[in-house]
Amino acid sequence: MTALPATTAHLRVLRQCFSDQCVEGEVSAGGFEWTFHWAFDCGELTVEPSLGRALIQDALLRFLVRADYRLEPGGDYTFTVRARF
Repeated sequence: MTALPATTAHLRVLRQCFSDQCVEGEVSAGGFEWTFHWAFDCGELTVEPSLGRALIQDALLRFLVRADYRLEPGGDYTFTVRARF
């Protein structure tokens, strides 16, 4: 059986604000780097720049929702994207 494609993404939380209900940080995978802003009160995720955004946006949102209360500013995290970049 052939292994599914996978890329490890690395995430760093730069800012978390409960009064603004948002998390901001950086994510990189497969040679791409992005910044993100997640407004968790409404579930809105913004990823910049647009180059390669479609590769990471859905997997990043799933990770953020799953790891929500464990994320801390300055924390480094990894998750797997089921695609090869």
